[in-house]
Amino acid sequence: MNQGPLVFLGTFFALATAWFGFILQPELQIGSQQPFLIEDSGQLYPTKPAGLAKQGEDVYRANGCFYCHTMQVRPQGLGGDVARNWGARSGPVQSVSRDYLYAEPAMLGSQRVGPDLTNIGLRQTNEVWLLQHLYNPQSLAAGSTMPPYRYLFAKRKTTPGQAPSKDALPPDNNLPGYEIVPTDDAKALVAYLLSLRSDGILYEAPTLYVKPATAPAATTTNASPAANSPAK
Repeated sequence: MNQGPLVFLGTFFALATAWFGFILQPELQIGSQQPFLIEDSGQLYPTKPAGLAKQGEDVYRANGCFYCHTMQVRPQGLGGDVARNWGARSGPVQSVSRDYLYAEPAMLGSQRVGPDLTNIGLRQTNEVWLLQHLYNPQSLAAGSTMPPYRYLFAKRKTTPGQAPSKDALPPDNNLPGYEIVPTDDAKALVAYLLSLRSDGILYEAPTLYVKPATAPAATTTNASPAANSPAK
């Protein structure tokens, strides 16, 4: 008896089942998702990164930041993400599929050599602190294993009595006779980090985040960083 047709049908059925389960079903479940309108503010969530933040996304990807940082907050009871204040939500899940609607691709990461960055834009609003941390992580977070990204900064020679550049890092990060100034890539990377916040009030992911009464802020990179800023 010729078993060829049965083998063909069995193989076809197995492939069709796999295609349905891994491709068609997820597409039917989440492929038609749209941004959610937040009634209080009239804004859509999530928003597509634009301008400097979009450039910073490319810098983040090019430097492999996702090798050591994740962007996926686990639900309460599964790890300590909520206890570490990495998430802003309660409910069955923390990060949900809608959060990654405009992520191309979604840089979820798999290791946590450093903290999760899903909500770094909520936890750390001080641009100066982030720039200093990129230049010399150990100066702000003792024992940090993060390598310094000094090639994202320019070292410029100064003359006595010369006023520091507007964008120069605080003097305690500089060498005598020099100032450290962030490049466009460093500024873009920080803009991208500041844009990372998954606090949209979604049906599938209610939020519990309460904005602090006060938050460190800086208008120029020549200002002093917040003393009690959390480590990245």
